[in-house]
Order: sequence, then C-alpha cells, then structure tokens
Amino acid sequence: MSTERGRLLPLFATHPGGRSPLTCEYRCGNACSHEAPNPSGNEYFGDVAKSVSRRGVFKAGAVMAAAAGGFAALSGTAAATPSHGNHGNHPGNHPRPVPGTDFDAVAPNKLDRVSIPEGYDQHVVIRWGDAVVPGAPKFDFRKQTAAAQAEQFGYNNDFVGLIPQDSLGLRNLLVVNHEYTTEVHLFPADQYDPANPTEEQVKIAWAAHGLSVVQTLRDPIGGGLRTMASPLNRRITLDTVFEVRGPAAGSKYLKTSADPSGKRVRGTQNNCSGGVTPWGTVLSGEENFHQYFAHAEQVTDPVQAARLKRYVIGTGESTRKWERFDKRWDVAREPNEPNRFGWVVEIDPNDPHSTPIKHTALGRFKHEAANVKITADGRVAVYSGDDERFEYIYKFVSKGKYKKGTSALARRHNSALLDDGTLYVAKFTGDSPAAEIDGTGKLPTDGEFDGAGEWLPLASGNKSFVDGFSAEEVYVFTRQAADKAGATKMDRPEDIEPNPVNGRIYAALTNNTDRGAAGKAGVDEANPRVANKNGHVLEWEEARGDSASTRFAWRLLLVCGDPATADTYFGGFPKSQVSPISCPDNVAFDPHGNLWISTDGNTLGANDGLFSVPVSGPERGHVKQFLSVPVGAETCGPVVTDHLVLVAVQHPGENAASSANPSSHWPDGGTTQPRPAIVSVWRKGRFGLAGRIGVR
Repeated sequence: MSTERGRLLPLFATHPGGRSPLTCEYRCGNACSHEAPNPSGNEYFGDVAKSVSRRGVFKAGAVMAAAAGGFAALSGTAAATPSHGNHGNHPGNHPRPVPGTDFDAVAPNKLDRVSIPEGYDQHVVIRWGDAVVPGAPKFDFRKQTAAAQAEQFGYNNDFVGLIPQDSLGLRNLLVVNHEYTTEVHLFPADQYDPANPTEEQVKIAWAAHGLSVVQTLRDPIGGGLRTMASPLNRRITLDTVFEVRGPAAGSKYLKTSADPSGKRVRGTQNNCSGGVTPWGTVLSGEENFHQYFAHAEQVTDPVQAARLKRYVIGTGESTRKWERFDKRWDVAREPNEPNRFGWVVEIDPNDPHSTPIKHTALGRFKHEAANVKITADGRVAVYSGDDERFEYIYKFVSKGKYKKGTSALARRHNSALLDDGTLYVAKFTGDSPAAEIDGTGKLPTDGEFDGAGEWLPLASGNKSFVDGFSAEEVYVFTRQAADKAGATKMDRPEDIEPNPVNGRIYAALTNNTDRGAAGKAGVDEANPRVANKNGHVLEWEEARGDSASTRFAWRLLLVCGDPATADTYFGGFPKSQVSPISCPDNVAFDPHGNLWISTDGNTLGANDGLFSVPVSGPERGHVKQFLSVPVGAETCGPVVTDHLVLVAVQHPGENAASSANPSSHWPDGGTTQPRPAIVSVWRKGRFGLAGRIGVR
C-alpha cells in the first residue's frame, strides 16, 4: 500500500500550472511553453462593452436567468449582494453539512501517499502492468514486451467510468483511459535512450496507450472495488482498428496510403477525460494528439500548413521518435494522418467484439471529455471542451431521439444519434461594465461574475453555418471554423458535465497564464483574471432548462486559488472556511448533486487532490478537500457513488528526471518504481460494514 517516504521536493523547476517539465514534455508536448495557437481576433467582453450599455447587457442576462428558471430560484438563495456574501454566511455560522460532504477535510500536504479523511479506508484496484486480459503475464519492469503490455493495464490512467452490471451496483465494468506514456519513466534508465528508442520500446508505448475494460466487484461489507477475470475484459491500444462515422467519414482530409477509404483508423491516443452515456457506452476525448507527429514544417502547401499550425502539429523530430518505425507519424509522408485524431471516440464495454467508433459530427479539436444530457424533447446533447489556452466550449445536439435502455439494440440506436445533428460553439457575454472587470479578480458591483450566453451553430449534417467553410471543413478543422464564428476564448476549458440533480452544466477551466499578456486576449467576465494560474469553475443553465436551447445564463461558481488572497471567490461562502484549491481539471457529481473536482498542477505548494463542493443552499461554494495524491501525481477521473470514491492517480513521481532516482515509490512502497493506478476509497462503518460517502 502507500508509503510516507521523503523526497517531497521537485527535482527541478515546474512549468506553468505547477507541473514538472517532464509532464509538460510527454503529456502535452510543452503546450504552455509554445505560442498559443489561436491567432483569431475574436472580440472579448472588454470590446463589446464599449458599444453596449450596461443596462442593455444586464437586461439580456436577467432575461436569460428568468428563462432558465433563475439561478437564485434553484439554489434557494437571494440574488448576490456583496454585503451578504451571496448567502448570508459569515465566519460565525456553522450550517449543517450537506449530505455527501460530511467528512473532515484533508489538509494540503506533500506526502507520498493517498491521504484520505479519518474514518475512511482505501485499496489499489489496479495498477500499470496488472493483468487485464485473463492469462496476461505478470508485470516485470525490467523485462517488458509489447505483447505483454497489450494484455496488461496501460500507463497513466485518466478517465474512470463504471458501467453497472446489476441493479445493486455490485458488479461493474471499470473503463479507464490511458492518456500518455512517459518513456523515461516507462523503462529502466539503463535500458532507454530517448534519442534512440528501440522498435520494441516504441511498440510497448503503443500498447500502453488507449483504454482498459475490466470486470470489477464491489465489496458491500468490507468496502472497496476489486478486479475479476472476465471475457468482457479488454485492452484497446494504438493498434486497435476504429470505424470513422458521421458526416466527415470518407473525407478527402482523412484518407491516407494505409486507408484510402478514410473510414478506418488504427488506434486512439492521448485519451484524457470522457463520460459514461445513458445507454451504457463510454465516450472518450482524444486530447493532445498533436505531439506524436513529426516534420510538419516540411509541408509546403500554405493552406495545409496553416491548418497544421492551428493544431500545433509537431515540427522536427517528435519526442518519442515514433516516426522512425511507422510513417503515419511523419506528416511529411502522411500529411492527413493528424486529421484522424482529435475526435470523440465511443467504446462499447458490454461487447468485447465491437469495433470502437470515432464520431466526426462532434468536431475535431483537443477534446478533454464528452458528457451527455438528454434534451426536453428526447434528443442527445454532448458537451466538450478544447483544452488549450484561448480555446472554446462546444455542444452537439442530435437530430434523432434517444431510446431508453442499455440493451444492444438501444446502444446501437443511440450511438448512431451522434452521427447526425448540429455542432455549436459557445459565446459568453458579461453583464458588468468593462471597467469593473479589471483583471484583478475583484468582483463587480453586482457581486458575481455572470451574464448570458449563446450557442453559435457551426454545422448540421452536410450544411455549414460558417462563411467560407464547407461542412466537411467545419468538422475536420473545427478550431478555425469556431474562430470565424466568433466564439469566446476561454482559459483552457477541460471537463464539462451536467449535474443530474439540478440540471445545470459545470465546466473546469484549469488556467491560462497568458490571459491579458501583450498581444493576447484580455480579460472578460467569464475569464476575469490576468495571468490566470489557478483557474475557475463555470456554471450555466440552458434557457428553460433544455439542452436543446441556444441561449443560456452563466456565472462563475469558483475563482480558484489561495482563499487568503483577494482574487479568489467561493460561491459566496466564507473564504476562511474553505480548502485551498488550484487548477480544476475533472468534475463529477455524487448522488446528492454535490460537485467534486480533481486538480492538475496545483500552484499552491501542495500535492493535487479531490474536493467536494455543494452547489446550492447555505453551503454553496464550501470547498472541502477529500483526498490528496502522492508526490508528482495528478488526480484524475473521479467517480463518486453512495458507497465508493474512485480516483486515477496519474504520473506519480513524474517530478523526477527519470526512473533512475524515483521521487515516489507509490503504490508499492519500499524502493519500487512508481506506477499509475486506480484507487477506491470508502467509509468504514459500524460492525465492519462499509458506510456511505460523506454521511455520518
């Protein structure tokens, strides 16, 4: 299990957001150290306010709030006023804890373990190299093979999904993304030369990407989650064949020498977050795919070169040198191959023989996730963020209607809905004068950062709504289409998820240290701080509560950072009573409707963690830390049920330069190498029975 070893300080300086340089290099190709790829001149609120009176803009926001049912009505609170801190809370008040959040907060720390509240227990469910496919060989760090890795749990787990197999939630399929590989930690230091990897090492890395599907059993007495051998257990890797579906399937932009049809792609990579659909499948977002490619500078066609640059496709040799062993990673030889990544993919965990799908109707960009909400008239809405500085938030609404159930017939029908519908991008307008959004994080006079929003249509089926773009171009080059449409540049929109209790949508915006820099977009009310290093959490409600609507009301629930500083905001809750939180990444909800946030790159000097936040009533904005992860790790993929919390501990010890001198020995302790893993946490109840999460 866990260990409390020392070595708590990074071995070298961190990059923006608190990550180590090694994480930046291998996970996102040093995205934050490169020029932000969005050169568009989209107006932001500071410009809009010059031509629109405050009264007119505020009226628009008020109309939208009323149309949506009103934030205040749903939260049971009065409208925000600075003098009352939104909810009348003050340091002397001690309201009763909201069910699901009644635990003693974990203190920020730098321990090499998963720290959990008093009265809780934990167990490692599965770690890198553990068997997935029955009969997989035992993991041996020094004797890895591609064949073995293709049957073992992959590297750097991110999204975690549970697919129930019974009505009690005891048997579940665990579905996990494996986002990326860090080769200098994946292999023994004396075996791996970053300048000259072997072909077998490259193939091991291909097999360590993708997804794992594993049958699990929850113990209702002792607590925790354990894996089981099952014919449903499955690995999906960079060699697994995917079907391309939707309006861009067969596009000239997707055809390669290996696939002249443009309808079959080998593999999925850099899968970040995702979502479980109501019909029992998993949607997974392909995020930082750009870094795996090489030699984009050799493309001479100016239009194609501009498209590659907008997606930051790699120039020169790649970090991993994959192009030496397969020409598809060499843009000079296969210029369309990058266009075959950056999609939302769908996996059917219930059918181990099914072919995974890439859905082109949801657009191509650096998808952090994709989460579903059913519209008032029974259609499917999917929300997704493009995780890069100054990129956008998107929504897709299907043409056809959802069929309830998780049968094979329902899964096929509902999956097909994602291939025909309308793709939108979001535009946010604030309701305060530009002078009040000064970049310091100071609240405007109405007491909140809030306003109205509009979904701008990009394409529907074979029809484009963007001048100068065909529908095919909108789907394949979605970033440029959204630029032209005039979407709002956001501060790294990551996970976006509907709240199943109150119906609102919540988005994590992790950070953007370039906000307000010379030559870059300035602040607006939806992104109100310059050099935003700690991020914020956005909340919105569609008009009439219907995800098919093209209008919404929004506000910031959290402006993250050190509660002791003036530039933070916690939904109006007293700042002296909250846990510090920095760089929100993934979001989830418990059965009570509380928001849970995992962090990535904490800038406040402590390890990343998982936090609960009530979103209504007197406890709204009361951030409490539930757990922290080991040294050098990131908290990913939270799942929170009545009886179980699951987190993916990604890249533990990645603040060390290589595997030669590990900075972490989690989860196995001693002198072992760190291994990314899934952890289950549960409350110890009476008489040895597992209790309920956050309920005493």
